Amino acid sequence: MFKKILIANRGEIACRVIKTARKMGIRTVAVYSDADREALHVRMADEKVNIGAGPANQSYLLADRIIAACKQTGAEAVHPGYGFLSENAGFCARLNQAGIVFIGPPVKAIEAMGDKITSKKIAAAAGVSTVPGSMGLIADADEAVKIAGEVGYPVMIKASAGGGGKGMRVAWNDGEAREGFERSKSEAASAFGDDHIFIEKFVTNPRHIEIQVLGDGHGNAIYLGERECSIQRRNQKVIEEAPSPFLDDKTRKAMGAEAVALARAVGYTSAGTVEFIVDDKKHFYFLEMNTRLQVEHPVTELITGLDLVELMLRVAAGEKLPLTQDEVKLDGWAIESRLYAEDPYRNFLPSVGRLVRYRPPEEGEDNGIIIRNDTGVFEGGEISTFYDPMIAKLCTWAETREKAINAMEEALDSFEVEGVGHNLPFLSAVMGQARFREGRLTTGYIAEEFPDGFSGAELSDERRRELLAAAVVLHVQTEHFRTAPNERDTSLLPSAHETPFVSSLRDMAVICGTCNEKVSVRAEHTANAVFVTFSDGQIIGLAPYWKPGETVASLYRVEGTGRLRVKVDAITGGFRLRHGGADLNMRVVTPRTAELMKIMPVKLPPDLSKYLLCPMPGQIVRLEVTEGQVVEAGQVLVIVEAMKMENVLRAEKRARIEKLNVAVGSVLAVDEVILEFGEA
Repeated sequence: MFKKILIANRGEIACRVIKTARKMGIRTVAVYSDADREALHVRMADEKVNIGAGPANQSYLLADRIIAACKQTGAEAVHPGYGFLSENAGFCARLNQAGIVFIGPPVKAIEAMGDKITSKKIAAAAGVSTVPGSMGLIADADEAVKIAGEVGYPVMIKASAGGGGKGMRVAWNDGEAREGFERSKSEAASAFGDDHIFIEKFVTNPRHIEIQVLGDGHGNAIYLGERECSIQRRNQKVIEEAPSPFLDDKTRKAMGAEAVALARAVGYTSAGTVEFIVDDKKHFYFLEMNTRLQVEHPVTELITGLDLVELMLRVAAGEKLPLTQDEVKLDGWAIESRLYAEDPYRNFLPSVGRLVRYRPPEEGEDNGIIIRNDTGVFEGGEISTFYDPMIAKLCTWAETREKAINAMEEALDSFEVEGVGHNLPFLSAVMGQARFREGRLTTGYIAEEFPDGFSGAELSDERRRELLAAAVVLHVQTEHFRTAPNERDTSLLPSAHETPFVSSLRDMAVICGTCNEKVSVRAEHTANAVFVTFSDGQIIGLAPYWKPGETVASLYRVEGTGRLRVKVDAITGGFRLRHGGADLNMRVVTPRTAELMKIMPVKLPPDLSKYLLCPMPGQIVRLEVTEGQVVEAGQVLVIVEAMKMENVLRAEKRARIEKLNVAVGSVLAVDEVILEFGEA
């Protein structure tokens, strides 16, 4: 076995590899850019080597510097993680030439599967079902339109190299095919250094299901079940689970057999993933093979009990796989939620800045539930514009899918992130949706369930009432701490058989949200719980395990089971409560104060209709207009690149460009003015 390895990556995957290497007694070397000088993976590794400036093409994508770091530190092998050089055959070949082991598949397998066109041909020859489409590279936008018409709309325009949603566009007509070709080509060149594009039929209402494969250098190859990865936005996965709620044993075995056949056809070793598109009749079609560890590999580890990184290391060191296909057992259910620095309230636009608060739920196993959080950040760290916006991957495991979802709901409600925009509310909202719980998933899930964008979760009447009651309970608890400093024991929880001792009884009003909705209640404060009575007679009793100043409250239901987990922030006269994807301001006041609040004037927001504001931190890569030009609704104004993705900003209505405040190359912050409109 290796004594020292280098991880040619950053963030959570570098930290993940370091953990397994440490468990196996292997020393680790971290490489880092100037932007990652204080990163978590650098802190965790035994040794560290600086390899360049912040942009990936000046650091993590430079094979020369990584090889030099190996020679400098004596690292015997390189684990590439995913992204960057992980599927770069040239990098693998150069490592081999330098006598350094690549912890992954052989060069020929990477070459064969790294080009999506070549991989489709090999898959078809190996008897794997493939999606109809072009089998050659597209020269220009005119040819893209011609081929798209021959294949039949809708089509998927895709970069031949790379993955992660980069260089991919769906086109439904000639105009979208032309623009999609240009954007995909530009993104592919920027992200992968390869702008080759091809086109294939876009399967409507599809599921994205992938098979995890493993091979060794002794001719053995197996599959470890599947992962459901259908919930995506911008072709990038957001929520994954294993197994899939859609597949039956027959389809699982058929997909697994084809995945292994493809792996054998290219002499595959190490961990890899064969991705399929599956229609509603369970017909499946080969999409691509990722010749690396997948982002979502933890859910497979949780249901198989295997450490995929350890298996990659052992295979790279020449060992045989320690199990056969018959010995692979799938146990329970696992779900992964990807936490991104993206603002769901602004169409998931990237966010950057300092993590002023970062407190994930506690990892470990408790009462039949496993919580795992793979991360590469820490409280006080920076989310930069240079790299992928992923903050963490939160996973839960339980015996059943329903229990795993319930565990994820509570874990998300316990996860605290402040300082950057993030998608925690969106993830929580999905967990509460009936369609998700029923397993009715497609790759169009987000567009179908949130056609007008995400504006917060719609809570059930029952859960909304619980939050109203929670605001009252927190208010009473706050008053109790302020007025009874010697009676601050919140560790006592009520027994279902206790007779409550009423120590106070009073009328209150809860003013909810910006609409100033008023709910009248009566609160009874007992020795260790608060009972909130609503005007229709319903009573909700909650025992608070919370002290003023704490940012997460556990409120145990006096009647019923379980607890309510709520993120809490104090505001004037009340609390900001976040739970289940909802974000509500609730003020607890006297009935008289509630009446007076009705006549308070409402401050109106400023009129920004004459300005085009930058929706995310990014760089202007193209300006399509000039001062004085008249533009029409839908016309492209500017293209902003942020976190490896190009974002096209369009005119909402006919107008004249009165003033341009930026130039190509300008780096902008959120809400910085790009241009000003005038009357056309």
